[in-house]
Amino acid sequence: MLERSEMMKILFIGDLYGKPGLDMLNEHLPELKDQYRPNLIIVNAENAANGRGINLKIYKELMQQGIHAITMGNWVWGNRELFEFIDDSNVIRPLNFRSAPGKGYLVVNYNGKKVLVINALGRTFMNPNIDDPFTEIEKLVQSIEADYSFVDFHAEATSEKVALGHYLDGKVDVVVGTHTHVPTADARVLPNGTLYITDVGMTGPLNGVIGVTKEIVLDRFLNGFSIPNEVAPGPRQLNAVILDLDKKTIEHIHMESETV
Repeated sequence: MLERSEMMKILFIGDLYGKPGLDMLNEHLPELKDQYRPNLIIVNAENAANGRGINLKIYKELMQQGIHAITMGNWVWGNRELFEFIDDSNVIRPLNFRSAPGKGYLVVNYNGKKVLVINALGRTFMNPNIDDPFTEIEKLVQSIEADYSFVDFHAEATSEKVALGHYLDGKVDVVVGTHTHVPTADARVLPNGTLYITDVGMTGPLNGVIGVTKEIVLDRFLNGFSIPNEVAPGPRQLNAVILDLDKKTIEHIHMESETV
């Protein structure tokens, strides 16, 4: 990490889920900008296109809203259209895929400062056929010169997320967890100064089951019967964190809105 002379505040918005998540972001991002004055805005958009991946239309809309970087996760290839534009985009796919289009990091330049943004995928209960996220992130951080480093760790197990936070404590500025769509109450500064939260939570339907229409999921649990997921209707939520990388503060943000 380099010597710092100016403030760096990052607004990170948790997993956008379908049209409700995109609408919620569109409606509330202006007030979040006014209230928190972030220098950079990062969103996780692996569920943005109807719950599965991202498409070019959504990508362009996010860029027009002033988003600086887009992280993904296990549904990164849920919409095949991403293959067509990922190489020339600000979309960051998980770093620890062995061979895939795009790249697992982005260096964002802001006011003469470089921010290294990394996306990585967990292995526990998810995909064991990927590289170790712990050592892959550490190697990348050591090989790229940046003033700040930010990690979105997309993982299922809270133990794996907490372990990665401690492993990278003092080596990166931020580790935020995504994927489980339920915000955790552990936003804090780790002993060596890394800002951490196990899961930021999702931005999308409030009363579904992590974004999906609840009746579909209940039927699976009760009867073992499965039909394709549908994005849940009704009230919406936005979950995010605002991070001050110099003052070493992290604050969780939760907003709710009725449908229009």
